Amino acid sequence: MLEQFLIITFIVGVAVILLGIRIFFTKKGFPNIHIGSNKAMRDRGIGCYASQDREAQKKQ
Repeated sequence: MLEQFLIITFIVGVAVILLGIRIFFTKKGFPNIHIGSNKAMRDRGIGCYASQDREAQKKQ
């Protein structure tokens, strides 16, 4: 049972490191995934919930 736990822990650890290579080993940090800062979304007129709600409240 302990052997299985160690193997699973090792596999999960390797997966976390492989998935986080860009974040852990570069100085860029976490990618900005906020909808309001995405150019393609802004071009389509899509913003974040807070911005759209604020605009809707101003119109009333």
